[in-house]
Amino acid sequence: MTSKNRIIIGVAVLLLGYGVLVYRGIYVTKEEIVFTVVPLPVTETNQECVPLPAPLAWALVVGGAFIVLNGATTRIA
Repeated sequence: MTSKNRIIIGVAVLLLGYGVLVYRGIYVTKEEIVFTVVPLPVTETNQECVPLPAPLAWALVVGGAFIVLNGATTRIA
């Protein structure tokens, strides 16, 4: 793997970590049938947040920074 590819992957991991820190979770929309009236079902839409832990975000940030620094300091032979 070339150093340019390592830098690109490291930046992507860094951005993913920052995204997890900012949004703090993933929002999931669920649609449930409440009851059925003869021709049509009556549905209810619920939006839930699945929290993502902060240590995961910090691990992504630190790992991404390590990958970027490792790719930047590697010489092309």
